[in-house]
Amino acid sequence: MLRKCKKITFRTLNFKLFRIFAPAMDALVTKPTWIFLVMLLIILLAPVILRRLRVPHIIGLILAGLLVGPGGLNVLARDASIEVFGQVGIYYIMFLAGLEIDMGSFRRHGRKGLQFGLLTFLIPLLVGFVVGHWGLGLSISSSLVLSSLLSSHTLVTYPIIGRYGLGRHPSVVYSIVATAFATFAALLLLAVEVRGVRGDFGGWHWVGFALAIVAYVLFTGYLFPKVGRLFLRRNEDAVTQFVFVLVLVFVSAFLASCIGLEGLLGAFLAGLVLNRIIPRGGPLMVRLEFVGNAIFIPYFLIGVGMIIDVKVLFGEPDTLWLSLVVVSTAVASKWLAAVVMQKMIKGNLEDRRVMFGLTNSHAAGALAIVMIATDPEVQLMDSQMLNATVLLILFSCIISSLETGMAARRLALQTTETERNRGSYHGKCLTAYAYPQTVDTLTQLSIMIRNPHIPDSLMGLAVSMDDDPDDAVRMQGQDNLERARQIAAAADVQMSTMSRVSSNVASAIVHTMREVDAGEVILGLHETPQGQPAGKLGVITQSILATTHREVMLVRLGMPPGTVRRIVVAVPPQAEYEVGFYKWLEHLCRIGEQTGQQMRFHTCGNTGFFIKEYLNQAHPVVIAENRVEKGFGSMLLGLKDEVNADHLLIIISSRPGFISYTAAFNSLPSVIARNFAHTNLILLYPDQYGDPQETHSIFAPNGQSVTQRQVLFEEWLQKLKK
Repeated sequence: MLRKCKKITFRTLNFKLFRIFAPAMDALVTKPTWIFLVMLLIILLAPVILRRLRVPHIIGLILAGLLVGPGGLNVLARDASIEVFGQVGIYYIMFLAGLEIDMGSFRRHGRKGLQFGLLTFLIPLLVGFVVGHWGLGLSISSSLVLSSLLSSHTLVTYPIIGRYGLGRHPSVVYSIVATAFATFAALLLLAVEVRGVRGDFGGWHWVGFALAIVAYVLFTGYLFPKVGRLFLRRNEDAVTQFVFVLVLVFVSAFLASCIGLEGLLGAFLAGLVLNRIIPRGGPLMVRLEFVGNAIFIPYFLIGVGMIIDVKVLFGEPDTLWLSLVVVSTAVASKWLAAVVMQKMIKGNLEDRRVMFGLTNSHAAGALAIVMIATDPEVQLMDSQMLNATVLLILFSCIISSLETGMAARRLALQTTETERNRGSYHGKCLTAYAYPQTVDTLTQLSIMIRNPHIPDSLMGLAVSMDDDPDDAVRMQGQDNLERARQIAAAADVQMSTMSRVSSNVASAIVHTMREVDAGEVILGLHETPQGQPAGKLGVITQSILATTHREVMLVRLGMPPGTVRRIVVAVPPQAEYEVGFYKWLEHLCRIGEQTGQQMRFHTCGNTGFFIKEYLNQAHPVVIAENRVEKGFGSMLLGLKDEVNADHLLIIISSRPGFISYTAAFNSLPSVIARNFAHTNLILLYPDQYGDPQETHSIFAPNGQSVTQRQVLFEEWLQKLKK
């Protein structure tokens, strides 16, 4: 049997390829309508049935494909439609893996991810070569192909990770980076072998290949984000945005295939470069995940099952023995790589199981390698290895699904903080709508800063005057609320709405905040009829600030908040002493996490130290830097040249009478009108204790007037230093 592996029989090879991969002519269901109906029934029922048996849905889809495929009951043929949808599915898996990587986590854990990539590539490579050459008696070339097949893997079980919200966990990031590296290295090794067999092994060829890869990465990384931002800013239609993103994914996959790489690597790169312009939790991200998880990814998994021929398990003992050796070698080598990585990072059992579960499954990469190696012009593998590979796909996916499912659940329980799930800050996020042109941006911003751990966290409000003769304002307000509700629903977020009629708009907003226990309110920044900053706060805004101590955000956005390129935050001196310091900082961190953009804090004194400490403890993945300024007034003037049209400037202000209030705030609206007339801007007034006149002061030993909040803060600071 060992010698038979080295010999290629073309008649047997052609028969096997036809039997396994060609559409069966006598499939029971052949009409397109019935084919699609059967696939939908599988997607619907397989997870439901196997969930009761505590079996991961991924296994159910693969086994269902095996059952209805040509190698099972032959209900469906593996025709062109299933192959096309399956190809889109594996691209979708790789694209979502790149899209959901938090870039802060990628920068923090990318080096260790490359280390894991080396381990999960080299260990199976060496073990596979030894088993293939000395155990199975394969030639050196065939042994290298087998070892490259074992070294590659596919993120088949990544949807399980997504369901538990662990996409930014270090072990998951390690595995994703390792997948890209191992798959690229395995396919590159195969390309070397194939070109060596064909005699195309010139040095200039490899120089050109390397230059093509560099040019492709630079082209994609530079052009895609710029084109993406420009398109998403100018086109708000949901369908148009969705199709545009898919076009970029397949353009990247096509370019990758043109230079000799696999398209799935191009899809992964597209996810990485589009990461920062598609906010996590936003409407576009929800649509992408929904369509992929509902149609394309299940099609891919069912198609994998349809490749498998169950007759091999009973009809060909030699193939069964070869499959057992290949499967056990692949599983053992990937497990060993995960164990070594666990020791290196000093992780726990769940870390190892997650890494092993994500890197053990073989599907797209293995199929690509085996199909190239069995090509008649190459002849590096025979039909028995082809059958062994499809059985490897089956058992590796089953093992990975079970391992990933159990480990992800336990890891999610370990990393979930009870207090955080209750909500770090109570109350709804109230957004008051006045103009239809601001509905989209205000709603997207509210979705970003809301507390995702409390139900019914969004509230939309429209206020009309009771002396409106024809109810035009009230009707427009209801249209604004309906539009806001649709945007929130597209992001899978529930928004409550309320339309009020009052003789005083500010009073209606404040009363609504108290009635629904809103923790913050988002308003549009007061502008002139020409759309320019008014140079002063509006009467409604001033009245709201004077009658509530809750956080108030005055917003002017000329583009969707997810497409900004940088977030610049101006923080006044002694802002850390205010009661709402960590609340607004939490809101800004949520914006930074979901946009993936760099945050640059401009602070005075020791404020930057407390911001850094909070980010390290609560949001370590946020990309942030701090610049210490001499004064708040000079800080704002200096930001004039730093903030560009595609940046977001957030100015932290304060109400008169509180400790962080400075004289510079008196002229703040006019400074904004003169220097930041065309800037995306948020003017934020933090939570503060009651009204200014209710705040009692005491005197510190050095004679400085401070609030009780400052005393408590100093006590906390001493504990922190200890």
